[in-house]
Amino acid sequence: MSPRLEFEGKDVEKASQKACEELKIPKEKLKYDVISYGATGIFGLVGIKKAKIRVTLPDLTPEDNIEEKELEQNNESKEHVTEAERSTEQAGLDDKAIVSISDESVNLGKNVLQRIIDLITIDAEISFEKKPGQILFYIEGGNAAILIGKQGQTLEAMQYLVEKIVNKHSEQRIRIQIDIEGYLEKRQNNLKSLAGRLAEKAKRSGKPITIGQMNAHDRRIVHLALRDDSGVRTQSVGDGFLKKLLIFPRKKYHGKKT
Repeated sequence: MSPRLEFEGKDVEKASQKACEELKIPKEKLKYDVISYGATGIFGLVGIKKAKIRVTLPDLTPEDNIEEKELEQNNESKEHVTEAERSTEQAGLDDKAIVSISDESVNLGKNVLQRIIDLITIDAEISFEKKPGQILFYIEGGNAAILIGKQGQTLEAMQYLVEKIVNKHSEQRIRIQIDIEGYLEKRQNNLKSLAGRLAEKAKRSGKPITIGQMNAHDRRIVHLALRDDSGVRTQSVGDGFLKKLLIFPRKKYHGKKT
């Protein structure tokens, strides 16, 4: 069965255009099913939903195999910077640019986070740790499951809001990270283990493996976990807050026993 990927856009036309651009497939050869036609919402502000399509990737022809091989060789001959490496490099630049974080930024972030938490659960306490260019907030108590949400989506949303508000009142960019009773470490270990298993599966099968709907933090963990694995390469695909992550086997490892 051919691999399938989902793409989103303002409408079906935009979603299919996005798929063509990212997958390098001519529009006339793009095969897809419409999952959702989207909705404009109320006054274009509330209830907006993007159109979503499911694309069936075509089977590779001999010509495609040659092109892909050449592309891999070109990529290997250049310094390949993955999304994870770019994030790491940018983080390093940010750390150098920001020597310290003001108490005002910490207090603002803590107060905003506390107000959000109080609307969700009770008896949750917040502590924090300052690092160069970053504030780490730790939450203990309350209903941890609700605060984390499905696949960490509630936690990610809180982190996004706090970071936006803090940076609105800061001249330099401050990165915000929120952990709830050690969830981030557990999540990181699980993702590393998953990445390793799927990488081996991709190398055995010679076919790309898809990990669906991941936020930027989780994608970065997978990218870094497989960065030194010469048998595979990773790539984020999609648009918006959540993206899919593909693990591609490199040609020279196709069928090789591990």
